[in-house]
Amino acid sequence: MHVKRIYVDKKEGFQVEAQGLYDDFKNNLAINGLQKLHIIDRYDIEGITDEEYELVRDIVFNDPPAVQIHEETLPISPKQLAFAVELLPGHFDQKADSTAQSIQLITQGEKPIVNAAKLIVMEGDVSEDELKKIKDYYINSVESRETALEKPESIKMKNETPQDVQVLSGFINMSHEELASFSIDMNLAMTFEDLQFCQKYFRETENRDPSITELRVIDTYWSDHCRHTTFHTKIQQVEFEQGPYKNTFEEAYGNYKKARRYVYGDRPKNECLMDMAAIAMKKMKKQGLLKDLDESEEVNACSIKVKVDVDGEMQDWLLMFKNETHNHPTEIEPFGGASTCLGGAIRDPLSGRSYVYQAMRITGSGDPRTPLGQTITGKLPQRRITTEAAAGYSSYGNQIGASTGQVVEIYHPGYVAKRMELGAVIAAAPKENVVRLQPQADDLIILLGGRTGRDGCGGATGSSKVQDEESLYTAGAEVQKGNPPIERNIVRLFRDPKVTRMIKKCNDFGAGGVSVAIGELAPGLDINLDLVPVKYEGLDGTELAISESQERMAVVIAPEDGESFIQAARSENLEAAIVARVTDKNRLQIRWRDSYIVDISRDFLDTNGVEQRSNVLVASPSKEQNPLTGFNDKKLGLADNWKENWLSNIQSLNVCSQRGLIERFDSTAGAPTVLLPLGGRQQLTPAEGMAAKIPLLKGETNTAALMSFGFNPEISSWSPFHGAVYAVVEAAAKITAMGGDYRNIRLSFQEFFERLGDDPGKWGKPFASLLGAIHAQESMGLPAIGGKDSMSGTFEDLTVPPTLVAFAVTTGDAREIISPEFKSTDSVVVLLELKKDENDLPDFSQLDRNYTCVHGLVKKGKIRGIHSVRNGGIAEAISKMCFGNRIGFTFEPVAESSLYQPLYGSLLLELSSEENLTELFAGLEYQAMGNTQDEYAITINGENLSLDDVFEAWDNPLESVFPAHVTLSQEKPKIYNYKNRYSHSPAISVSAPRVFIPAFPGTNCEYDAAYAFEKAGAVTDILVMRNLTAQEIKESISEMAERIGKSQILMIPGGYSGGDELFGSGKFIEAAFRNPEMKDAIMELLNQRDGLILGISNGFQALIGLGLVPYGEIRDIKSDSPTLTSNTIGRHMSRMVQTRISSLLSPWLAFSELGAIHTIPISHGQGRFIAEPEMLKELAAKGQIATQYVDLEGNPTNVFPYNPNGSVAAIEGITSPDGRVFGKMGHSQRIGAQVGANVPGEKDQMIFESGVRYFK
Repeated sequence: MHVKRIYVDKKEGFQVEAQGLYDDFKNNLAINGLQKLHIIDRYDIEGITDEEYELVRDIVFNDPPAVQIHEETLPISPKQLAFAVELLPGHFDQKADSTAQSIQLITQGEKPIVNAAKLIVMEGDVSEDELKKIKDYYINSVESRETALEKPESIKMKNETPQDVQVLSGFINMSHEELASFSIDMNLAMTFEDLQFCQKYFRETENRDPSITELRVIDTYWSDHCRHTTFHTKIQQVEFEQGPYKNTFEEAYGNYKKARRYVYGDRPKNECLMDMAAIAMKKMKKQGLLKDLDESEEVNACSIKVKVDVDGEMQDWLLMFKNETHNHPTEIEPFGGASTCLGGAIRDPLSGRSYVYQAMRITGSGDPRTPLGQTITGKLPQRRITTEAAAGYSSYGNQIGASTGQVVEIYHPGYVAKRMELGAVIAAAPKENVVRLQPQADDLIILLGGRTGRDGCGGATGSSKVQDEESLYTAGAEVQKGNPPIERNIVRLFRDPKVTRMIKKCNDFGAGGVSVAIGELAPGLDINLDLVPVKYEGLDGTELAISESQERMAVVIAPEDGESFIQAARSENLEAAIVARVTDKNRLQIRWRDSYIVDISRDFLDTNGVEQRSNVLVASPSKEQNPLTGFNDKKLGLADNWKENWLSNIQSLNVCSQRGLIERFDSTAGAPTVLLPLGGRQQLTPAEGMAAKIPLLKGETNTAALMSFGFNPEISSWSPFHGAVYAVVEAAAKITAMGGDYRNIRLSFQEFFERLGDDPGKWGKPFASLLGAIHAQESMGLPAIGGKDSMSGTFEDLTVPPTLVAFAVTTGDAREIISPEFKSTDSVVVLLELKKDENDLPDFSQLDRNYTCVHGLVKKGKIRGIHSVRNGGIAEAISKMCFGNRIGFTFEPVAESSLYQPLYGSLLLELSSEENLTELFAGLEYQAMGNTQDEYAITINGENLSLDDVFEAWDNPLESVFPAHVTLSQEKPKIYNYKNRYSHSPAISVSAPRVFIPAFPGTNCEYDAAYAFEKAGAVTDILVMRNLTAQEIKESISEMAERIGKSQILMIPGGYSGGDELFGSGKFIEAAFRNPEMKDAIMELLNQRDGLILGISNGFQALIGLGLVPYGEIRDIKSDSPTLTSNTIGRHMSRMVQTRISSLLSPWLAFSELGAIHTIPISHGQGRFIAEPEMLKELAAKGQIATQYVDLEGNPTNVFPYNPNGSVAAIEGITSPDGRVFGKMGHSQRIGAQVGANVPGEKDQMIFESGVRYFK
C-alpha cells in the first residue's frame, strides 16, 4: 500500500494560527516585505487501502465549513515561498498519533503509520537571508527539522537491528590519563573520582570489565538529578564574611547545630544541604509536633493525614502535594519540557495512589519583551521560551483534567541563564485506598502505561550538566515527550480502590527510566528488557534501560494479583506488561536478548558514588542594597507627581497583569475550584493562592485544600538567607489571606541554584538560603516535609538568582475561604504591618498575633477580603483589590513613599465600616488606611487618579507577549427570545433515567458530568473506549452501542478527544459515532425512544461535526453548515462567562426562564461558533439558539472577553430542531457549593435536573 498524502488548508477567516505567526514574523523578525502567510497541515498515511482512504478522508480530515483539502499535490505559485517542518524521527507526535487512532477507529484494522508536517507558505518580498532568518527562528533543532516538499515512497521508520551491548574491554586496566580521556569521550555526568570508584569496583569486586549499559545506568543513578549529589555533599568548613548580618547568620548556624544534636544525639551524620533542608522537620517530629505526617518507605510526594467532611461524617484521607521543575528540558525545548514538568509533578503523588486534581505553575524568565537581536548565542529567544512553555504546560494540564489554580511568572535577568519551569500539584485519596507493603521475592514488577522510545535518553544526566552554546544542537534526545491522554487513563485506574489495594509499591518513570524507576523498588531485581513495550523497533539495551519516555509507572504486585491488575489496566485502555521480578540476590540485574547487560551489587549502587566534600563561604549582604528598605524609592525614581509613581509601580514587570497568560490554563476542571485565579465580577483581581475542595466521587464536602507560594528573586539575590525567610513568610501570609490557619501549614521547598563546583562562595548561596529556611520554620513552627532541588542553573558565565520557592499547604472549610477583591463601597481597609528587627528579619511574635487574630475574625465572618502586601507594596495591593469589582478607594493621610515598600508579611483587610476596629484588633498594631468608594478612582489628599488609567497601565506591559485583548465585530448581536417550550412527552417514564457517558481518549469531564447527573437523580454509566487493538475497538463500539440502547440519555462530556491535535475538534468522537452500529443506536435513541443528548465543550464540537446539532440527525456536513473553530484570540480561554437563556424550546432548559443569566465556566481553544446568515435566521426562527454570551449588563455582545471566542450572534449553545439534542461550550456541570466563590453570579442552570425531570 503506497503513501497517501493530504493537505488541510484552513479557509480565510479561519487562519487564526497563521495570522499569529504572520504577526510574529513581522513584528519580531522585522520581515517587512511579508504580505501573506498560510499554515497548511500535511499528512502522509501508509498502511490503508484506497477504499479505506476514501472512507476516512472526509470524516478525519475534512471540515467543509472551515477547510479545503488537497490530495497528493498542493498548488503553490512561483510567487510563493514554502517550507515544511516536522518533528524529528523518534519524537512522539501527538497530532500524527491521534490521526492514526482516528483512522484505525473507522477502519477497525491495524493502526496505520501517519507522519504530520506543517507547511509555511508565504507571499511577498522575502529575501533569501530573511527566509533563512525565518527558518532559524521557527525551527527548533532540538525537536524538529525542515523536511522535503516531495512525497516519500515510504514513511516506515528504517530501524537497523542494534548491535549487542558493548563490553568496555580494558576499562579496569585503564591508566589515569586513559580514564580521563574516556570520561570526556563518553560525556559522563559523574565526577572523575566517581569513575575511578567504578573502575575499582569492577576490577576488585566483579573482576571484569563493565558493559556500556552498566556505566550509563550508574551515571544516571548517581546523577545530581536522581541522587541529589550536590545536596548530599559533605560540608567540611563554614566561614561567614564580615558584615552587618554576620552575627545573625552565625546564630542561625549555631541553632542548626543544636537541632542536629537534639535529633541525632551521638550518631554520626554529615552536615550537608539535604540535612539542612530536613532538620527542622526532624526536630519537630521528635518533639511530637507532626502527628499528621504520613510516613512510609515510599517517597512519592509530601503526604499528610487529614480529616475530610463527607456528608457530615469526618473520614480519614491522605493529602499529597509535590513540586517539580523541568528547567533544562524547557530551556532547550519549551513546549515538551514544560508539558512534562506538569506530567512529572502529577505522576509523583499519582504513584502514591492519590487523585491529582489541582496544579500551580510558578516560572522564572528573563524579560520576554527582549528584542530578538539581543538573544544570546546558543539560546532560544526569551519570548519564544516563555510562550511555548506556557503552551506546553497548559496543553498537558488542560488535557489531563487537573485544574490550574494559580499561574505566576517571575521576571529576573538571571533566568536568562536557565529558565525556571516549576509545577506544584495537590492530590487526595481515602486513606484506606493506599496500601504499602514490602516487596517479597517473586513479586511481579508491572510496567504500566506508555511505551518506550528514545525520548528522554540522558535526561537525568543532561539536566545535571552545565548548559553551553552546543546544548541546543546536541540535547534533543534528552527532552521527554508527553502523552496526557495516557496519563489521564492512569489517573482513572488509580482512582479505583480495588486496583490501588493490589499495589504494594509504586514508582513513576521520571529521570533514569527503567534503571531507576524499577531499580529503586527493591534491593534485588531481575529486569527483562525484551518484555518492555516499545514505540518502535531498533532500540538497544542501553536505550531501553535509561529512556525517560513519559506516562509510565512501575508497580509491585503479588504474583496472584498480576492477571487481575493487567485486566483492570486493559479496561482503562492501558497497556501493562510484567517486565521484572523481585529477587533475594541484592543485585540489580537487567537482561536483554537473554543476556545480562547489567549485573551490579546493590551495596555498590547505593553508595551513590564517592563522597563529595566542599567548603562554604557565606557572603555578607550590604545594608545599603537592601531591597526590603527603601529600594523602591531608587527603583521607581520617585517623581514629584504621586500619580506618575503609582502608574510606574503598577506597570513594573513583576507587578503588572498576567491575564493573557493565566487564561490559557483550565482553572475549573473537575469542579473543585473554590477560588478562580482572577476574581470579582470583572475577573481581574488575582487570587492570593489556590483553593479547591477535596474531590469526591459521591457525596458532598466542605473540606478544601489551600496552596500558596512565596519567593522574590531580588531579595534572594541580595541575601539568600533573607530571601528564604521572606519566601516562607509570604507563603504563610497568603494562606492567612485566603482564610486559612497558618499554624497548620506544611511546607515544601524548591531550590534552584547555579552549578556550584568547588567554589565556597557559590556554596554559600544555597547554604545561606537553607539556613534562612530553618530560621523561618523554627520561628513559625512550620515544617518543610518535602522539596526538590535543581543545581544546574548555569549557562557559561551566567547564573540564575539564588532561588528557594516556599510552597505552603493546609486544609480549611471551603465556606470560610475568602478572596482579595473589594466586596463593597462601604468598607474600611486596615493595615496590619509586620515589623522588622534590626537585622531586617520579621517580628515573628507579632506575625503570630496578627495571623491568629485574622483567622479568628475570618471564622466569625468579620472580614470581607484580604490582600497580602508584596513587591509592589500597598499601592499594588489596593489597585488589585479595586479591579475585580470596579470599586474605588480613598486614603487617609499617608506618606507616599510608604505606599511602595515591599512590606512582606503585612496584610490589608477589608471590613465593614461599621465594625469597631479597637475591639477587633485589641492588642495589635493596626492602621486604618482608608475607605472604599463608589467613584472608580484612587484618592489621595482629595486628588483622584482614575482606576481606568491604573488598569490600563497594569494591563498593557505584557500584551505583546500574552495577548489579553482582541477586537471583534462592533456590530451588536440580536437578542433572541423564543418562548415556546417543548411539550412532547417521552415514550417511557422512569424515575431515575440512565445516562450513558462514553470516555474517549482525551475525555476529562466524565467524573463531574456523572456527579452532576447523579445529584439530579439519574443513574450514570461510564465506559472507557478501548482502542489498543483492532479487536478492542470492535468490542468497544459494540458495547457502547449496546449501552446507548439501555439508556435514556447520552452525555458527551468535555475534554480533548484524541488529544484534539487534529485541525478540527471532537474528530475522534465523530469518527466513533459515525460507525454504522453506533449511528443506528443514537438515531434509535432519538427517534424510537424519545431520548436526550447533551454535549458540552468537546462534546458540543462532536455534536456539530456529526450534524446532531443543528439538524437532529447524523449526516454529512456541507460547506454552509455551522461549525466551531479556533477562538479569535488564537489561544485557549478559561474563565467564567455570563450566558443568557434565549430559547425555552429544549427540555434541557425546562427549569429555566427566558432571559435568565448564569455565570458558568468555559475552557476551550476552539469554541467560536460560525454560521451563515441564512442558517442563523433558520435557527432563530425555530428556537434553536438556546444560549448567548452576554456582557455584565445582560446584553448579547461581540465584545471580548464577554464573548470569549468571537462566536457569531454571541451564540454559546444550540439545539436540534425539537430541542432534545443540546450542545453548548460552557461547562454547566462544574457547579457546587463554594465553587467559583470569588466570581459572583448564579451558576446553576438546572440543566441536569431538567434532563432527569423530562422522563418523570
